Amino acid sequence: MPASFEALFGPISLAAFVLAVVTMLAAGFLRGFVGFGASMLIVMVLSLVLGPVAAVPIANVVGVPATLQLLPSAFREGDRSFILPFFVTSLIAAPIGTLVLITLDAALMNIAIALFVLAMLALLYRGWKLPTTVNPGIMVGFGLGAGFVQGAGGVGGPPAVVVALARPGTAQSQRGNVIGAVSALSLASLFPFWYHGLFTGEVLLLSLLFIPLYSGTTWVGARYFAGIGGIHYRNAAMLALAVIGMVTLGVAIRYYLAG
Repeated sequence: MPASFEALFGPISLAAFVLAVVTMLAAGFLRGFVGFGASMLIVMVLSLVLGPVAAVPIANVVGVPATLQLLPSAFREGDRSFILPFFVTSLIAAPIGTLVLITLDAALMNIAIALFVLAMLALLYRGWKLPTTVNPGIMVGFGLGAGFVQGAGGVGGPPAVVVALARPGTAQSQRGNVIGAVSALSLASLFPFWYHGLFTGEVLLLSLLFIPLYSGTTWVGARYFAGIGGIHYRNAAMLALAVIGMVTLGVAIRYYLAG
């Protein structure tokens, strides 16, 4: 490994850096097309190289430009009565989740999250739907839970997506709700990550290098949805949830057993 590379990027090897680049490209397309799953993919890969305390804030930082890029369409096509409660409650719960990230075993947290997502996905597959009008207290509860998970593991998106997909509506409105909820979770994590000193020099350097790759493929994914991807949205979203949930569960179990 070249000494200059090691001096710039510290513990991440050249091979791991290339893997991270490929991950960012795939994650950006996923974010642009289905609106979620990018953070979970980034955290899953980078946790193996840098550990979750670095991987989670990197996933958060690289997603900020894409969040701003996608928000206009989310508010135009989504349901604000769904998006806004998620944003407010995420601001409350994300700092509590970040305390868990820096004090408890992240692998156990990701095992629990993956099992929850897979269980909720099974309900969706069997036709479970939320009514058009939902008690505000239930929505607040979902938002608090997703915000806590986002702060603890950077993967609050899938639980929020399960709820968004369970609401009736077109592919455009469901994707708008998904993007709005995931964007709210991403922005809610910025302050607690900064407060607890997780935005280290290494995290910020790698994030700045990855942002153009991630944002570029986010644009490609959004264009694909606007073209022919819209008709496949729900199936693609459920498939992404299933794959991410199963892979995350497997990786988290392996990470936990390895200590």
